Amino acid sequence: MIRVTRLDLGHLTRPAAEWGGPHARVEPVLAYLVRHPRGSLLFDTGIGTGSPETDAHYRPVRHPLLPGPDDVDLVVNCHLHFDHIGGNQRFPGTPVLVQRVELATARAGGHTIDSLLPGVRYEELDGEHEIAPGVLLVPTPGHTEGHQSLFLDHGDRVTVLAGQAYDFAAEFGTPYRPWLDRLAELADGRPARVLFAHDRDLWAGTLPPPR
Repeated sequence: MIRVTRLDLGHLTRPAAEWGGPHARVEPVLAYLVRHPRGSLLFDTGIGTGSPETDAHYRPVRHPLLPGPDDVDLVVNCHLHFDHIGGNQRFPGTPVLVQRVELATARAGGHTIDSLLPGVRYEELDGEHEIAPGVLLVPTPGHTEGHQSLFLDHGDRVTVLAGQAYDFAAEFGTPYRPWLDRLAELADGRPARVLFAHDRDLWAGTLPPPR
């Protein structure tokens, strides 16, 4: 049995000029605790600190990350922007799964808050990776080249933890991205729900969504 618990880790305020809207937009920062027959994993770890300039720009409000090292066997980051990796350093001995290209981009600078990267036990991946039966990491590039999502197979239905593959549930599938076909292949016609890092709404339907 696979169980998913959503964790509310705070929110950011994205300036209007950054997203092209008429006003600033408040976005939740959500992570997910996944329990499966072989253990538990944490999908993202919240808003990082260490950059006054970033704080001034996004005005983050941070909520505590409650699961600790004794509660989590594995950490997965959808990508390495500061608002997804803030708690990684709380798990110094825990493997953190990340796509190789994403880690290389982050280490090159200008991608995240650099001080959040050291002291983390990264395990670099190239493409799909099965964590346990029914728990599969799938590359979902777009927001960043190394973005990845988590596909969870419940048997009669599936869940996708999409991170920031799309910002909002209402946008899921637009624009079309080729990896949607891979998710549809894995789902094989079963009902699907898709959960996001910056939207409390979910997308539900049959994958892939209409183009």
